[in-house]
Amino acid sequence: MRSTVRRLVAGAAVLACVMTTAVSARAQHEGLLGGLKELEARETAIDAYVYGYPLVTMELTRRVMTNVAAPGGTKAPMGQFARLREYPTAAFRDVTAPNADTLYTITWLDVTKEPWIFSIPDMGDRYYLFPMLDGWTNVFQVPGKRTTGGGAQKYAITGPGWQGTLPDGVQRYDAPTGIVWILGRIYCTGTKEDYAAVHALQDQVSVVPLSSYGKPYTPPAGKVDPKVDTKTAVRAQVNALDGIAYFTLLAKLMETNPPAAADAPMVEKLAKIGIVPGKPFDPSKLDPEVKAGIDAAPRPAQDSIMRWMKEGIVAGDMKLTDGWLFSTKTGLYGTEYRQRALITAIGLGANRPQDAVYPMSEGPDVLQSYDGAKKYVMHFPKGQLPPVKGFWSLTMYDAAFFFVANPLNRYSVSERNHLKENADGSVDLYIQHASPGADKESNWLPAPAGKFILMLRMYWPDETPPSILDGSWSIPRVSAAD
Repeated sequence: MRSTVRRLVAGAAVLACVMTTAVSARAQHEGLLGGLKELEARETAIDAYVYGYPLVTMELTRRVMTNVAAPGGTKAPMGQFARLREYPTAAFRDVTAPNADTLYTITWLDVTKEPWIFSIPDMGDRYYLFPMLDGWTNVFQVPGKRTTGGGAQKYAITGPGWQGTLPDGVQRYDAPTGIVWILGRIYCTGTKEDYAAVHALQDQVSVVPLSSYGKPYTPPAGKVDPKVDTKTAVRAQVNALDGIAYFTLLAKLMETNPPAAADAPMVEKLAKIGIVPGKPFDPSKLDPEVKAGIDAAPRPAQDSIMRWMKEGIVAGDMKLTDGWLFSTKTGLYGTEYRQRALITAIGLGANRPQDAVYPMSEGPDVLQSYDGAKKYVMHFPKGQLPPVKGFWSLTMYDAAFFFVANPLNRYSVSERNHLKENADGSVDLYIQHASPGADKESNWLPAPAGKFILMLRMYWPDETPPSILDGSWSIPRVSAAD
């Protein structure tokens, strides 16, 4: 009897050991599967974050720029124009990398309910362009001197799926998304007389909802939401969103800003983490592992976007030559989502390359930074100034991408400075803190005492050689003076 009991006890012990081992193995297996599931969700969420970055950034930008009761400065209510009347000074801090070449005329439209009629006056021979960006930052249309000429024009900007009749004499532009940003630029020399001429043109640029077209129309006062953060930079606001908040907003925005047909593979990826276009994002229905993967995605996704500044050079989307970094893949991106996200992060509102290229330089090469303690020269051989049909300019920024205070209140140099040629017909630009002397001041771009950044704006670059678009024209290196 005792031996039987002992055998039963021993058997129970063995069974318990086997069961414990099995439970442990199952737990380890489930833990491994859970870890793999979280890792897979994290990688999917990183790709989804990069994909959605432009749409989220556009929305937060729209909120900041339209959160006013009436137009003023760079801001205006939805459906109204912000008309910048003069070039910024060194005290200007509303946006980074401002320009002193064109006066902005800007509006945000919601075309989900009805089309908006956009009117441009006769611009004559003046250079201008009014690129229209969709919610994903693609420039889907760009009326301007290059594309549509200088005559008076009227366009009906329609939302996705809109059907109806438009007035005679109005050309239809189909917006792919409910958000539309018209980021107009009109060239101005900055003189008192030219300011007045451009102001008159700006005042004739208009938008009106289709239902009010041809009738007296007074736009309603804007709505001010005190919850909108108008002080923190938009990029910082986007980067501060946690994974759940980010994807909740993205899903909501995709209801009226649908993906492109080419995005179908990415849409399948989005579904794996619970994001389906046209449906609310409900994180409560997610497995804990998937939710953990989403929570871990923002920071590595942001790092991936900014790494593209270097990795994109290898891929050919970004170019680095003689200290100048630029891209000729802007404005239209297809499925190049990291390129689109990077341009959103460092140059939101970028044009198509046929309209503008924006080379930037932080130093003569990747190992050196510009320093106002030194003197620099940018030398253009005879006949080799930037080849453009619009205009070019070289702009000076401090390390934070703002204008630099100087005795001439000069923030850029261009051909309108009446540049002096050397005896052989070449042109030297003097980039330094102190004046190079009265005889050279026409060619002087004043620099700060410390670090600085240069940007070369090339509007309507030549498409036939020599051209920056095909690499047959190269930007001269900025060299330290002897």
